[in-house]
Amino acid sequence: MAAAPVRTERDMNQPDRTVGARLDVEGVSVQVAGRRIIDRVSLTADAEVVGLVGPNGSGKSTLLRTIYRMLSPTSGRVVADGDEVWQMRARDAARITAAVVQDGPTDLELTVAECVATGRVPHGRLLGADSRDDRAAIEHAMSVTNVTNFAARPVATLSGGERQRVHLARALAQQPRILVLDEPTNHLDIRHQLELLALVRDLRITILVTLHDLNLAAAYCDRIAVLSNGVVAADGTPQDVFTPELLRRVFGVTAATITNPLTGRTQLVYTDRSTP
Repeated sequence: MAAAPVRTERDMNQPDRTVGARLDVEGVSVQVAGRRIIDRVSLTADAEVVGLVGPNGSGKSTLLRTIYRMLSPTSGRVVADGDEVWQMRARDAARITAAVVQDGPTDLELTVAECVATGRVPHGRLLGADSRDDRAAIEHAMSVTNVTNFAARPVATLSGGERQRVHLARALAQQPRILVLDEPTNHLDIRHQLELLALVRDLRITILVTLHDLNLAAAYCDRIAVLSNGVVAADGTPQDVFTPELLRRVFGVTAATITNPLTGRTQLVYTDRSTP
């Protein structure tokens, strides 16, 4: 039998590597004010990055809210590693799933370190976060997201891109096994969009992310689920999903796909004409 690897002091000071949980959305429907927003949507994600795309009003954010327990489904189930999310205590669910959302709390009066520390609340901690595990999780989250250098600065003094990284650090301090991101690249310049998505891709946990930019989705997601009028219109790899026919039918645009010469990934090109 091979000897077990020796853990160095540095290894012991790092939190254990988080493993992604399997997410199953099973026939979820959501009705708001008598209008059905989501209609029997089913999808899975398991230690991969799944991009959720679709036109405005297609139900993307609504679906995410059912996953991170902000909006109860009218019917169907959301299951994380075999446990139904809406049957769990809120704190237990938050230990599995973390979210970075567009309309989330800003915590502008807190320092960066204090803001990230609030991610430990589902583990029974408050801002003190005094245990060794808490400190390790907070320090690791800040290191991964590259916000350690301004830990003492108030969140209010940060740029939009810096704040987005702090919000991500707070989510990672929860040590989630599922991470939900709702339009995380909004209001970011292209450099910070690419940096943020590269960081997310390298987390190696289960991630569901909504994106308006289809080329970013093609570049950074393992799978794509396309929502149209509250139903799943397509689900598969970017290469399989982003066909000219689907782009015309769902998004109403004429497009072609090529191979990006720098990355080898699928890339979309568009025209404002009815035919190429």
